[in-house]
Amino acid sequence: MKTKFRFIPVLLIATTLFTACSDEEEAPVIVSNNIVEVADEAGNFSILLEAAQKAGLANFLATEDDLTVFAPTDAAFTALLSELGLSSLDDIPVADLAQILSYHVIGTEVMSADVSTGYVPTLASFDGSSISMYVVAGDDVTINGDVSVTTADVEADNGVIHVVDKVILPPTVVNIALANENFTTLVQAVVKAGLVDALSSAGPFTIFAPTNDAFDALFDQLGISGVDDLTAEQLVPILTYHVVPGNIVSNELANGEVSTLNEGSSLTVDLTGGVMINESKVIAANIQGTNGVIHVIDQVLLP
Repeated sequence: MKTKFRFIPVLLIATTLFTACSDEEEAPVIVSNNIVEVADEAGNFSILLEAAQKAGLANFLATEDDLTVFAPTDAAFTALLSELGLSSLDDIPVADLAQILSYHVIGTEVMSADVSTGYVPTLASFDGSSISMYVVAGDDVTINGDVSVTTADVEADNGVIHVVDKVILPPTVVNIALANENFTTLVQAVVKAGLVDALSSAGPFTIFAPTNDAFDALFDQLGISGVDDLTAEQLVPILTYHVVPGNIVSNELANGEVSTLNEGSSLTVDLTGGVMINESKVIAANIQGTNGVIHVIDQVLLP
């Protein structure tokens, strides 16, 4: 899907240097415009560059090829620090800062014309898997539901910068569900069941997440209108039946039974014709968060 990003001219910040030749003629040497240099010349990314230095990522951003960087402005970083009640970047542990910054970077160069709605892997990781970023394409491109691209296609010699209006924090599995409108019913159920805090904890969790359509089919089957017709006591065993301990990505699934957080209940995994969980089909896999992974399924699982 081609998006309608607002294009701006490439920032031209090459510096011409001169060296003396044997015949006293001066030969120009062009200094490359890497991502760090472009951001520095732009003038409103000083906190981002300071963060990259503190996290040990500045050299990577300057030398690695074919990167896409979603760059928060100084105003975006200032807003985050205020929201977190922090006075400066020094209040953020270096490892956490590196994880946050890595989450703003994609390991391939993606121009605006190539952006489409879906999940993309970032350079941040959890348990060896790339943490996912949810991009919604359109006239106003958003990331993880509430971050907007304000300027696209700022080119550098080793990649491209897209400016964003907020610092993008790596998501938990709960944050992933909140950011995707296809999981609004699941989110409503989790909130009513009182499971938000539990699923926002360290985990890790593997969640088989039913879509809104899957929940609608269940409600029709039960003859009810929606989540409001179910009690928290009814929702808890259903929802916990969709959660398996551990961070199990698709290539680690195996045929057989797997225990769930609904004590005494297990799921049946069948890999003979795609990936089936009981009678449901996995329609999207490996949406990685900071405390687990989500696999999307087309039916609600009943214990």
